[in-house]
Amino acid sequence: MTPESHSLTDRGPAADGPVPPPGCPVHPLGPGGVRRLYGPEAENLEALYEKLRAEHGAVAPVLIHDDVPMWVVLGHTENLHMVRSPSQFTRDSRTWEQLRSGRVRPDHPLTPHFAWQPICSYAEGDEHLRLRGAVTGAMSTIDYRGLRRYINRATQSLVNRFCEEGRADLVGQFADHLPMAVMCEVLGMADEYNDRIVQAARDMLKGTETAIASNQYIVDALTRLTARRRTQPEDDFTTHLVNHPARLTDDEVREHLRLILIAAYEATANLIANVLRVILTDPRFRAQLNGGQMTVPEAVEQSLWDEPPFSGILGYFAKQDTELGGQRIRKGDGLLFGIAPGNLDPRVRPDLSASMQGNRSHLAFGGGPHECPGQDIGRAIADTGIDALLMRLPDIRLDCAEEELRWTASIASRHLVELPVRFEPRPPQDVTQRPALRPLPAQRPGWLISTDGPKTTEPAAGWPLPPESAERPTPAEPAAPPQPAAPPQPAAEPRRRPGPWRRVLRWWRGD
Repeated sequence: MTPESHSLTDRGPAADGPVPPPGCPVHPLGPGGVRRLYGPEAENLEALYEKLRAEHGAVAPVLIHDDVPMWVVLGHTENLHMVRSPSQFTRDSRTWEQLRSGRVRPDHPLTPHFAWQPICSYAEGDEHLRLRGAVTGAMSTIDYRGLRRYINRATQSLVNRFCEEGRADLVGQFADHLPMAVMCEVLGMADEYNDRIVQAARDMLKGTETAIASNQYIVDALTRLTARRRTQPEDDFTTHLVNHPARLTDDEVREHLRLILIAAYEATANLIANVLRVILTDPRFRAQLNGGQMTVPEAVEQSLWDEPPFSGILGYFAKQDTELGGQRIRKGDGLLFGIAPGNLDPRVRPDLSASMQGNRSHLAFGGGPHECPGQDIGRAIADTGIDALLMRLPDIRLDCAEEELRWTASIASRHLVELPVRFEPRPPQDVTQRPALRPLPAQRPGWLISTDGPKTTEPAAGWPLPPESAERPTPAEPAAPPQPAAPPQPAAEPRRRPGPWRRVLRWWRGD
């Protein structure tokens, strides 16, 4: 029997006690005694999610900004069911009852996270197949061997900026820059990469007063790129997206480029920072890495379990009345895809200290029809970039107490503010030189040893000839003309071994 549960679209009276004013962030509980995912208590979302798990189980009612009700999915199995059931749940926020009723105002702080756009992330059915097919088709043209070579060069170029100083901030000077440099190269807009576009991407994700202007800066760059590839095609992701048989419009191309650029940038920057932080603060983790018990790709996968780049995605919406995690979900209810709490589900990970090497069943890249199509790019950037950095600066160490590290957290992600490090200063490297095949060195003149005795050889090309005044060996007397060789004698046939009867006779005779 389905237990009676909280309903987000038909709430009953508030719990006992004084009712806090609507939207008051000081109180951890909102109307109906529901916990808020914003305000003071939400500063530690990991602890808050565990409280909700203990109180409600795998699916819990919560309030987002302006006390808008939603469900947060905390269970690993329940999250996978939600993202893999397009017949029950959709990403099209136009079906969200709170939005349709006007409960969510147009300037809601989280509008950029759920506002509908004509891109594959929000589409369904045939439209989703058309748009997603274009994106995956363009992704399939990426040369990952060449990409990893570029990632290595970009890493060396970034390290050159601070290697002589002996200290750096690996967030602001490395993790925030490497993904943007690589993605600009992949999209075909390497000339647009600079500090300004990195600052714009970071600023628009923070939701500051200048976020709209920063977003417009990136949109303008992608608009120029789309128009240029219409007339000047090249072998890059944007050209393949433009020329795909799905025939995307300029607006569709631009919006998908924006989605891929920003999502890959934010996710990979967080991933790199998280992995480097663990390497610098956990001696056992670093010892396994240095000792060969763990590779960098395995370290990246472990981080995707423990600290996924996106902690939650807002959101999914119920297309019909259903049940999830023992809760009654009404048609039009909104749900938060809980990536971080799902990865910590005690039913899947009873021991959080256990190694998850070789296990890729985490939720970091989603699942179902909307699974992240660029996860291989993110892994390549993190794997290659971190490995190249540690090879270049093997003595790197944290330059502050671990307790002094700070994060900025939201419902969507948790971003490390800075990661100060110290190391021995090193000279910059030449990142423009490309590997090339060198010609084989000329053979050295000298003696050849053979069965006929030592023989002199002519000097090889490129070696200096001996001077004329040098003492030369006296030439030997001319040898007599060779005599004609005797005709070869036929080889004697091998003697047959006598048979057993003949051997017996010989023995009997005493032969």
